[in-house]
Amino acid sequence: MQKIYILFLGILLISCGGKEKNTESSSTQGKESYSLKDGSWRVALTLQDNKELPFIFSTTANGIEIHNAEERISVDDITIKDDSITIKMDVYEGVLKGKFTDATTFSGQFIKVSLDRYVPFTATFGETKRFSNIKGDAKATITGNWETVFSPDAEADRYIAKGIFKQNGNTVTGTFRTTTGDYRFLEGTLNGDQLQLSAFDGAHAFLFTATVTDSTMTGEFQSGNHWKEPFTAKRNETFELPDAKSLTYIKEGYDAFNFSFPDANNMMISLTDKELEGKVRIVQIMGTWCPNCLDESKYYSSYAKSNPDVKFIGLAFEYTKTKEKAFANIERLQKRLNIPYPIVLAQFGTSDKKKAQEKLPMLNHVLSYPTTIFIDKKGKVRRIHTGFNGPATGDKYIAFKKDFENFVLELQNE
Repeated sequence: MQKIYILFLGILLISCGGKEKNTESSSTQGKESYSLKDGSWRVALTLQDNKELPFIFSTTANGIEIHNAEERISVDDITIKDDSITIKMDVYEGVLKGKFTDATTFSGQFIKVSLDRYVPFTATFGETKRFSNIKGDAKATITGNWETVFSPDAEADRYIAKGIFKQNGNTVTGTFRTTTGDYRFLEGTLNGDQLQLSAFDGAHAFLFTATVTDSTMTGEFQSGNHWKEPFTAKRNETFELPDAKSLTYIKEGYDAFNFSFPDANNMMISLTDKELEGKVRIVQIMGTWCPNCLDESKYYSSYAKSNPDVKFIGLAFEYTKTKEKAFANIERLQKRLNIPYPIVLAQFGTSDKKKAQEKLPMLNHVLSYPTTIFIDKKGKVRRIHTGFNGPATGDKYIAFKKDFENFVLELQNE
């Protein structure tokens, strides 16, 4: 018995000694351990034509905050091992993966695996300016509204927008509203007659550059390193986009809107479910990858909690390649935003709008993520709202919420 004890003790000591040796070995392979220095970091993504898309993040007690004008996006899923760093976006699939070259610099790629997109970046500590190439005073004033056309010479890709900007010296903030949503919180500079605006939210990386006068803009829009298009704009304080309530409708020959899609438990959810009878129903066509949908979901979640008699259902159209990954993204979104209503999986493998319309053939088209369908207590579609005016649109966001709440109250009182 004593021999067995001595033998066991010897094995244990050898085992523990071996583990310590392996740890020492990994620490002597030249990999230095790093951490995020507290303060401000400037990240610059490299796009097509070697253009630079910058954004700022600052460290917090729980992780980092990404800055886009007045917007702050909290991210707490950060892993650092030796010289490697991984920053997983709060809700979206996007991830920043890089390696430290020293305590103040790391570089790598912004990755969206399901779309096979990889954008190089470099992060530098201690820089607080988004665009740091200011060489003189602004030569124009762009505060106000701008009638804008993207891809003006390409009929298939052409679309209109409304630019809304505020300028303070060289600093410019604002957004472009389109018929399908807005480009969220843009921030940048007017350097002489050169406008530079960018936004990074973990799902999209936007860069707008233009040559401007007091009344015109001629420029280029880049989304990541996979898309670019020209745009032109002219000052027009009275310009308005088409009514968002007139763009999507039920096609002739259909008398109702309905669907049957699975939830995470593979239970089929439909508008004809018994618990929905006699209720006002709000159907949200959305995707977990969509920033405008995220903005909308935050508002709808708040409203749904205060108005439990109004029944919301989200229809998720996901580009992830597997059903399992799509449901994982839905679950992550619901938990992060504390969404109280069900989100079912309408489609995975693509977010193509033509494919989405095939799943909802009663609609003339799926023009935008998000799109909201208002259904009264009798099951009749009373309104379809295309797109969403998010917080970056200022007064338009306030007006949307007021109109939404008044109309839903009207439906409830019928």
